[in-house]
Amino acid sequence: MNDYAKENISTKQPPPGKKTRFSGANGDEKRSRRFETPTCQRTQKINGSPLLDFRLPKANRLRKPSEFRRVYTGGKRFEGRFMTVFILPSETIFQRLGITASKKAIGNAVQRNRAKRLLRESFRLSKLELNELHGRYDWVLNARRNLLTVKLEKPLEEFRQIVAQIKNIELNRDKGEQSVASKAK
Repeated sequence: MNDYAKENISTKQPPPGKKTRFSGANGDEKRSRRFETPTCQRTQKINGSPLLDFRLPKANRLRKPSEFRRVYTGGKRFEGRFMTVFILPSETIFQRLGITASKKAIGNAVQRNRAKRLLRESFRLSKLELNELHGRYDWVLNARRNLLTVKLEKPLEEFRQIVAQIKNIELNRDKGEQSVASKAK
C-alpha cells in the first residue's frame, strides 16, 4: 500500500452487529415478507367500478353492418359541421349508438380513432338531453373532416343542438303538426 492509503483508509473491522437476523419461524417479526405495505396500513379500496365505468355497454351499441344499413335506409338525416347524424326510432328501452369514420373522409387510423372518441364522448356527455327525448332511437354518427381541427366542446355543442332539434320535432308531432320524417332533410 502506498502512504496515502495507509493514512486515510482504516483497516479495522467494524464491531459485530447488535442484532443478528435468523431465518425461521421467529426470525424478524417486524419486517414484512412482501414488497407491498401490510394490509393494515393500506388505504381502503374504493369500489370505483360504477363510478369510473364510462364505457358504452354492448347492448347500447350498433355493431352489425345490417343495423347500420337499417338506420341509413330508414332513418332521418341531420347535417352538422362536424358530423352527420342518422336516427331511426328503436324498439329498445335505451338509446343505441353507432359511429363511423371512413378513411376517405377522415384519414389514417390515428385520426379516425380520435374522431370516433370525440363523437362517442359527445354522445356520452349528452345523456341528460337524450333522456329528455320521448322516443328511443338508434343513432349513427358519421365523422366529418372538420372534427379533427377542434376540441370536444364544439362537437358536443353541435350534437346537443341536433338533439334539441329532434326534441322540438317530437313536441310538434305530439301537438299533431309534423313528424320527424317531414322535418329532417
